[in-house]
Amino acid sequence: MRFIMSETPDEKKARLAQALRDNLRRRKAQSRDVAREGAEPTPAPESSKD
Repeated sequence: MRFIMSETPDEKKARLAQALRDNLRRRKAQSRDVAREGAEPTPAPESSKD
C-alpha cells in the first residue's frame, strides 16, 4: 500500500470508498461460505464444559 502526501480529499474519498467495497465483498463471500457450511450436516465439535 502506498501513501501519497499530496493526496487530495477526493482521492482519499475514492480510495476509502474502494476499500469499503472490497471489505463488503469479502464479508459477503465469507458469509456465503459460512451459510453453505451450516446447510451441510456436520457434527459439532465436542466442547468440554464442566
